[in-house]
Amino acid sequence: MLSTCVILAAAGSGTRLGGDEPKAFVCVNGRSLLTRSLEAINSSGVASAVVVVAPEEFLVRAREEISAITENGESGISITAVAGGSDRTSSVQIALKYVGDVEFVLVHDAARCLTPPEVFRRVLTAVRSGAEAVVPVLPMTDTVRPAVPKESAHTPGGGRGVDEIETAGGGGAGPSAAAAGETEILRGACDRTQLRRVQTPQGFRADTLRRAHEQHRSKTTAATGASGDPTGGPASSDGAAATDDAGLVERLGCDVVAVAGDEEAFKITYPLDLLLGEQLARLRDESPDVGPGGTGPGVGPGAVAPDVRHTVGPRR
Repeated sequence: MLSTCVILAAAGSGTRLGGDEPKAFVCVNGRSLLTRSLEAINSSGVASAVVVVAPEEFLVRAREEISAITENGESGISITAVAGGSDRTSSVQIALKYVGDVEFVLVHDAARCLTPPEVFRRVLTAVRSGAEAVVPVLPMTDTVRPAVPKESAHTPGGGRGVDEIETAGGGGAGPSAAAAGETEILRGACDRTQLRRVQTPQGFRADTLRRAHEQHRSKTTAATGASGDPTGGPASSDGAAATDDAGLVERLGCDVVAVAGDEEAFKITYPLDLLLGEQLARLRDESPDVGPGGTGPGVGPGAVAPDVRHTVGPRR
């Protein structure tokens, strides 16, 4: 069997969650997001090794949680914990130094701790079938519209393209710009039938992911002249934010292939997500026969079929 390492990104601060400790160490129904993520990886059977990237000041605690799993015989795979970098991209770059000589790498967010094992298997199956990059996705159900701040809405040439919009004026403080008290103007519309909500784990051929991160590091260093942070910051020389590893691989000219995600693989980011995670974790723990994956690949109209024919973005 070809070897696979899972990089578990668990170094996030959890600021938006409103807690007093890093997100990966927040508990849902008595077990941390980190522990539940490791349990899901182990249950999936996809990994020969796991590299956990944790905040440096919580590295001892991460290793204690790992020991609790391995010493109880709950995991037969190698699990290593290392200190992360200043952002997610740099943390993955650090983890790549520890994955060893593996054929495939899956990158997963600990914040998606309730991801069903079947999602891991679908991603790995697609990568083993020849895809260089694979992401689990779900259809977009909400109406999505680009927004511009009111003061720039009537300025000739004002406004920003759809790909530049995140939450204008929100400052990352909450789920909506309205919470920041800024009035926005909506411009145009997006065809939601062509949009996908991207989840993790994201799967790659190991050499492809390494090349993508090397290119990102080289371009960013050349553009910024930075030498401390291995990424030189969150943006590349073309100005686009590196929000996930699939985006970096796409910049190599590789197709990013989509497989079916799962509604239970949602990301715990805000307090409301934590409430949902608590309830779902309790349901699973109290009713093991229910199991994960109750809202799987066929959920909702327009769900993406679990195959390797759909690609996100054209090959350049």
